[in-house]
Amino acid sequence: MAFIEINNLRHSYENDDNTMEETLKGLSFTVEKGEFVALLGHNGSGKSTLAKLLASVLEIQEGSIVIDGMDLAKIETEEELFELRRKIGMVFQNPDDQLVATVVEEDIAFGPENLGLAPEEIRRRVYRSLKAVGMLAYAKHAPHRLSGGQKQRIAIAGVLAMMPECIVFDEATAMLDPKGRRDVMAMIQKIHESGITVLHITHNMNEALLADRVVVVNDGTLFLSGTPREVFSHVEELASIGLETPQVTELCHALSENGIAIDGDIISTDEAAERIAALYFAK
Repeated sequence: MAFIEINNLRHSYENDDNTMEETLKGLSFTVEKGEFVALLGHNGSGKSTLAKLLASVLEIQEGSIVIDGMDLAKIETEEELFELRRKIGMVFQNPDDQLVATVVEEDIAFGPENLGLAPEEIRRRVYRSLKAVGMLAYAKHAPHRLSGGQKQRIAIAGVLAMMPECIVFDEATAMLDPKGRRDVMAMIQKIHESGITVLHITHNMNEALLADRVVVVNDGTLFLSGTPREVFSHVEELASIGLETPQVTELCHALSENGIAIDGDIISTDEAAERIAALYFAK
């Protein structure tokens, strides 16, 4: 059994004119335990709706989401909701939406306190989480005085303090500058390497290259799924739904289309340089 099972998921919103607009139209895919999956899709494809359903912010209308054997549609008690919070954590696009205290260490402690943990255990979790994201020196700082990247690290630390088995990142790097984005992606890779399951919802193709698997959603349904190399080799198919591929992949695809004998599934600059150099020196 997969850690996350999404089966025939459908969800609709009511428009201002009282008509219903379907956002998810039978979406199905799975995430294995310990896997790093990048979820791609253009605006309006249903990615954010899925994130809200995973976080139980929205109620499931049709279909199912099962997380480690727990059917989200059947959660009824506060105890069951707490158990879900132990299994899956969420990091959203804007870190300010997740910061709840005026001191960093108090913000990290908020989640564990709501789980009713002993003070000693809370202190241990706050320390470990801040150390894991490289923010231990900022424990006594005010979150609002931190940079965007630092705030996102604090948001991640707050989730880590809950010790979830899976973390969903919903466009967690979208509001950051390049350095902040690199720092957060380094944190995500580190989290994955520790054994935590990661579902990273993103628009950034270079971030998706770091994943074990890429899932592409289009118009509320599954469009493509596979390794980054497999998915990004479909340059024209992705372009047809408004998605780009990594620049190096587009370059190699264009070279291949123009008669140069180079594979169109290259996903790194080093790989491209080696292939192009081999073609040049072969002459």
